[in-house]
Amino acid sequence: MDQTAQNLQLQTDLYGEPLGDLIRRIAGTLGLTQARVADVIGLSAPMLSQLMSAQRVKIGNPNVVSRLQALDEFARRDGAVNYPRDVIDIALLEIGGSSGAFTKASTRVTESWTTGPGPSATQPMTSTTMVRMIQDLFREVASAREIERAAELISAESPRLAELLMIYGTGRTDDAVAHFQRRSG
Repeated sequence: MDQTAQNLQLQTDLYGEPLGDLIRRIAGTLGLTQARVADVIGLSAPMLSQLMSAQRVKIGNPNVVSRLQALDEFARRDGAVNYPRDVIDIALLEIGGSSGAFTKASTRVTESWTTGPGPSATQPMTSTTMVRMIQDLFREVASAREIERAAELISAESPRLAELLMIYGTGRTDDAVAHFQRRSG
């Protein structure tokens, strides 16, 4: 048995399947690049590539393993392939920000959002919580001035989209919650 085949077998013993297969399945289901998966779980892209090609066998950091497991659990949910991009992005933020230390926090909010209140949801998603998560997404990728500028640039062609940028990207949480509640019934 050559070294790559041996490493693939060791990965299967450790993780249930070769890491290349696992990462490709997750990335395909959630529409992610390999680099984005690496970023979410906390590995460099070259390290993930080495693991996927079985040049390396094992992930040494238990927190990375925990985030990979949370990402896999999220991707395995019924209908995950059809989740809206914003649901996936929020889950990625949560998983990427988790410490991996004896918690299930990485899936708590996305479970509630995607399955709604009920036996499988661990806590209900309120409008305020949802709006704050959306605001956090905007604020993580752009400053208020950048969002305002983007809204200005698209306002003539897409006034409703510009309004959303302003309400959720730069507006007060109370105003955004009121807008969200009007739109979601």
